[in-house]
Amino acid sequence: MTDTPIMLKQAVPYIRMYKGKTFVVKVGGRVVGRRDTLDALVEDVSLLQQVGIRVVLVHGGGHQATELARKLGLEPEFVAGRRITDAQMLEVAKMTYAGTLNIDILSSFRAHHTPAVGVSGVDGGLIVAHRRPKKTMEKNPGEAPVEVDFGFVGDIESVDPKMLLNLLDAGMTPVISCLGCDPEGLILNINADSIAEAVARALKAEKLIVVTDTEGLLQDVGDPTSLVSYTDVEEVEAFKKAGRLTGGMLPKADACIRALRGGVRRTHIINGLKAGALLREVFTNAGSGTMIVEKRERQAYQAAELAVAPETTLNSTAA
Repeated sequence: MTDTPIMLKQAVPYIRMYKGKTFVVKVGGRVVGRRDTLDALVEDVSLLQQVGIRVVLVHGGGHQATELARKLGLEPEFVAGRRITDAQMLEVAKMTYAGTLNIDILSSFRAHHTPAVGVSGVDGGLIVAHRRPKKTMEKNPGEAPVEVDFGFVGDIESVDPKMLLNLLDAGMTPVISCLGCDPEGLILNINADSIAEAVARALKAEKLIVVTDTEGLLQDVGDPTSLVSYTDVEEVEAFKKAGRLTGGMLPKADACIRALRGGVRRTHIINGLKAGALLREVFTNAGSGTMIVEKRERQAYQAAELAVAPETTLNSTAA
C-alpha cells in the first residue's frame, strides 16, 4: 500500500504523454484462453481506456483452434510451424476466433464495465487479403523442398481503418479476430501478428504491444533472466542472423519491425501471464518486457524519457 502513491506519481507523466493516442495490443491464444489471465489483461486495457488512451485489441487463438479440431476428429497440419487451413480447418477457425474466443473476451470487457465491440477483418471491409499462393519449401529442416498449399490462409493487401476510427471515436474498444477475406468474399485465416501490425500502421498507432506467454527478447534463449529490455531494429536483425530468435518469437519480432518501418513509433513484446505486465510496460520506467524502436529514433526516445522522468535509465522500456 505504501508504494501506491509512488507508482501513481510515476505514471502521471506517461498518462499525459499518451492521452488521446492509439495503442494496438495483440494477445495470443494462451493468454486469452485462461480466464484469470484474460481478466487481468482486460482490466489493464480498461484502465488505459479510462485515462484517455484509445486501444484496439487483436487476438489469436491457434491453441484453441487445435484443441477444437481434435475434438472434432481433425488433426491439424503444420509446415515449418505454419498452419495449413483446409476447408474443414477454416470452419474450425471461424468457430474459434470469431466465435468462442471473441465472445469470451467481450464478456470480460463487460465485467469490467468497458464498452467493447467484436469484429473480424471481414467486417466493414476492414481487411482485404488474397489467398496465399503455393510455395516450394522444406516441410522440415533438411528435407527436400516440396510444393506446399496452405489452403485458406490469407496475406494482407490493405487495411481500411474507417470502421475502427468510428468505434474509437465513440469510446469503444474494438476486439479483432484473425479472419479476413478477399474482394470476392472468400474468407481467409490470417496470422494475428500480421493483422496487428497492419492495423497499427493503418491507424498510425503510437504503440504496438505484443502480449505473449513468454518473456520478451532474451540474450540467451535458455536463460529467462537475460531479458533485453530495450533494443532497436538493427540489433533484432542481428539476433535473427545469430539464431537467437526461435519458434513463435520470430514472427512477433518481424511484426514489430514491419510496424516500425510503417510508421508506428514504438513496439513492445511482453509476458501476459504476469499480472500487471501491460501497465508496468506503459507506465513505469523499468517496464516489464522488450521495447523495440528504429535505431535512428533511439537517442531521441532516450532524450524524451529523461525529459518526462529524469530518473529513467537508458534501457527503460516504458517511454
